[in-house]
Amino acid sequence: MKAISLDAPKNFRPLDLPEPAAPGPGEALLRVHRIGICGTDYGGYLGKMPFYSYPRIPGHELGVEVLAVGEGVTNVAPGDRCSVEPYINCQRCYSCRRGLTNCCESHQTLGVMCDGGMCERMLLPARKLHVSRKLSFEQLALVETLAIGCHAVDRAAVRAGENVLVIGAGPIGLSAIEFVKVAGATCIVADINEARLAFCREKMGVPHTIVARGDGSELTALSAITNGQLADVVIDATGHHKSMANALNYAAFGGRVAFVGITQQEISFPQAPAMHRRELTLLGSRNALSRDFARIIRLIEEGTIDTKPWITHRAPFDAMIAAFPTWLKPETGVIKAIVSLTSSDSSG
Repeated sequence: MKAISLDAPKNFRPLDLPEPAAPGPGEALLRVHRIGICGTDYGGYLGKMPFYSYPRIPGHELGVEVLAVGEGVTNVAPGDRCSVEPYINCQRCYSCRRGLTNCCESHQTLGVMCDGGMCERMLLPARKLHVSRKLSFEQLALVETLAIGCHAVDRAAVRAGENVLVIGAGPIGLSAIEFVKVAGATCIVADINEARLAFCREKMGVPHTIVARGDGSELTALSAITNGQLADVVIDATGHHKSMANALNYAAFGGRVAFVGITQQEISFPQAPAMHRRELTLLGSRNALSRDFARIIRLIEEGTIDTKPWITHRAPFDAMIAAFPTWLKPETGVIKAIVSLTSSDSSG
């Protein structure tokens, strides 16, 4: 069967792999229909992604079809369309026993620490599948991206009526924006890219955007929007160490700051007195929980979340290697690229 490997940074290679074995107990055999491309994939391609190992079959944002199931599987059946929860956890460690499966001590993310879904068929634990009778395979491939923002907003305990500043309007920032809106909070977005800010205003209904020029004007603009109070919650989705260090400056007294982006650089806080004086809470947010996937599928199915603006670029599987480097260029305006392995994308 066809697959693609990232053998080293900037070095994709097409593969011809043996077919997967029949599913064992608790497993499902899947046909991969759609693969979303995200910042993790770009970081792995550029050699800038922590935790990434090579060679690696990428792909963790997946819309799949169940082909067969193993003994004891009751949550899915052949023919089901599913989103994949790509965080493989051990179910035994202290984190897993407390329900914190997103930060399992032996955590493996598909396409990052173990091989992912950039292939025609694959075996996975059936417990990592989330069924929808209504969503298309493209929509199902978007669920994992949305789950990252959903979990970050939950970690930050965003409440209705609060001012929430999302820094970084890439896909992870956009996913956080969706759930800030669902929470009933006022969303403010800052980014260096004015085209992305325009997308937030025009396609996502964000009322306030700030161009991040790095000259102090951001704080002035935020202060004007919030009547001098600053942001009750700051969610930094940039993965840039300087932005993350500076995020504390935007938080109101008693505010919360959540880091959802990842950096390999050291983060230092010369503004530590500000953190103490304002009694800020600093939070990390990693991956998502199973309940987030079920919630997101329901929100898309009922129309609360509109996925239409998200997908801006598409490529068939055989064209992915050539198309991938172009998606890294800001001028192409990529929000979310989707790779298709099949022509089918029906929804119920």
